[in-house]
Amino acid sequence: MASISEWYAGKNVLITGATGFMGKVLLEKLLRSCPDVNALYILVRPKAGQSMSERVQDMMKCKLFDRVREDNPDFHQKIIPISSELTQPGLAISPEDVQTLTSCINIVFHCAATIRFDEPLKHALQLNVIATQQLLSLAQQMQHLQAFIHISTAYANCNRRHIDEVIYPPPVEPKKLIDSLEWMDDSIIRDITPRLIGDRPNTYTYTKALAECVVQQESSKLNIGIIRPSIVGASWQEPFPGWIDNFNGPSGVFIAAGKGILRTMRASNDAVADLIPVDVVINLTLAAGWYTAVHRPKAALVYNCTTGGINPFHWGEIEHHVMSSFKRNPLEQAFRRPNANITSNYLINQYWILVSHKFPALIYDLFLRLSGQKPQMMRIFNRLHKAIGLLEYFSSQDWEWNSENMNMLMSQLSADDRKTFNFDVRQLNWPEYIENYCIGTKKYVLNEDMSDIPAARQHLRKLRNIRYTFNTVLLVFIWRVFIARSQMARNIWYFVVSLCFKFLSYFRASSTLTQ
Repeated sequence: MASISEWYAGKNVLITGATGFMGKVLLEKLLRSCPDVNALYILVRPKAGQSMSERVQDMMKCKLFDRVREDNPDFHQKIIPISSELTQPGLAISPEDVQTLTSCINIVFHCAATIRFDEPLKHALQLNVIATQQLLSLAQQMQHLQAFIHISTAYANCNRRHIDEVIYPPPVEPKKLIDSLEWMDDSIIRDITPRLIGDRPNTYTYTKALAECVVQQESSKLNIGIIRPSIVGASWQEPFPGWIDNFNGPSGVFIAAGKGILRTMRASNDAVADLIPVDVVINLTLAAGWYTAVHRPKAALVYNCTTGGINPFHWGEIEHHVMSSFKRNPLEQAFRRPNANITSNYLINQYWILVSHKFPALIYDLFLRLSGQKPQMMRIFNRLHKAIGLLEYFSSQDWEWNSENMNMLMSQLSADDRKTFNFDVRQLNWPEYIENYCIGTKKYVLNEDMSDIPAARQHLRKLRNIRYTFNTVLLVFIWRVFIARSQMARNIWYFVVSLCFKFLSYFRASSTLTQ
């Protein structure tokens, strides 16, 4: 049987969402590990002020493609952009491009989706369900199509605690919902959205569940595979450790903690943080494309691409390693020293939000106003609280995912393919991964130079001295205003101090006796 890279040789591949985080990694991996692939067709949406070709050129200048550039400086010739708009009928693909795609495409990777948790239902339905429906319709016209791989999410069925590798019945028949929302006013849809999504936390997970149903309905006519990644994070190994290019998911939270802005987060320390490196997802996706095309399973195979059941890591552990990493490799111009704490208690979390977020933000904004600048810190904290609030559902509880299909696929790979397309998360060293992740946010998201770390450390020392000075002044102020003027307060103070002294004396004496 041909290896994975050999199977992709000479193939024409269609990728949606190629300008997004996962799409770019998929594009790079195909070009680097399957160098004999014939052509990569990518659907691209022209943006205001930037043509389709300009968007693609900017994407290919990205550091992500450095290794491919070294091996093949002309790699861009294999990338063929197709103008498309997922919100338009027929995906707004021209008749000429439709003819080209239907006559040559061998495999489709559908990565495009809106990943915003608070997306209005109608827009999320258009991008995640209707666009998938239209792409499947186009795929059925493809004369040489061998596999259609759909990227879903492990949280499509997050209303269940145990999630098998099956497509569950949809919360509502997709066609009926699409027909119903067509005539409704946006305000009406907004009002009924909570009742529609039911026990799911947001429109993203709801519409991704509907999209799986749409894919299943077409599975009898196509060879289909569905990949369900959990929380997709920075790369583990490929093309280099720690690559990330956005603030989505945990990346923004890590950066906020590293900058000293985030001081508290409501989550369960013992809950599994089901992070999955992006390169693991992409390697599994390419392997699933190969398997689906070669073995042609009778039904659509679902792959739960998660780490929690195989190599678990908890939110409390993540908090420890993120703080440690940013203290060793601090971000530039931090607001405060990194020191975030996780708590599952609502009242404690609200207390720390008031003391460590809102109060410092008010003081800083007052300083900005007095110096003639525009206040901004409270606005930043409000945005941060909104983002963290959307993540609380996923950071406060556990799920159990079955991963038999993932294990089965791994057993089908040759030794070389397991190395080249590695998705064995048992080999993942979490502390090392989190360290690289934090450094990746510094280098690739914030574009900070690693040579400036000594200056950043000096800045953290300055912040520490400011904090000690502020605490000392506050203590003196409390003493002068509250304690020094009241005999009862002084008595209480002396009692507490003497109690602490006696405790320390007892502890010292106990230690001496033990020795």
